[in-house]
Amino acid sequence: MSEECIRLEFNVDRGNFASAGSASEAVKTQLKLLGINSKDVRRVAVAMYEGEINMVIHADGGTAVVEIYHDRVEIVLADNGPGIADIDLAMKEGYSTAPDEIRSLGFGAGMGLPNMKKNTDEMRVESVVGTGTTIYMTVKLG
Repeated sequence: MSEECIRLEFNVDRGNFASAGSASEAVKTQLKLLGINSKDVRRVAVAMYEGEINMVIHADGGTAVVEIYHDRVEIVLADNGPGIADIDLAMKEGYSTAPDEIRSLGFGAGMGLPNMKKNTDEMRVESVVGTGTTIYMTVKLG
């Protein structure tokens, strides 16, 4: 018998800062409607938002799939971007490959992946240079 879940899917467009955050906002709204505690809602929203912004800045578009279970939220962010050459380096606070024009907009401070890691209970990054990146995150509810 499979476990029941609510599944949400979103497309994230490259360079579309106007819609950046719309997926995380939709997930946040759904979690609130389900009565999930505010601390867990915040953790999921921060992790999702940081992932969305990374796809908007760095990738040629991508998808976000969120599965909400009774005890956890599972998030898969997959993009068709340049990939991450050194994941360990990319996980360091302040490291960024964002261009100057993105930084001038207030993005690209090098906190995306570290903030995603801090706000999740489990996180795995798979990346192939020239192909893209997939990030798997789990936030336990309770």
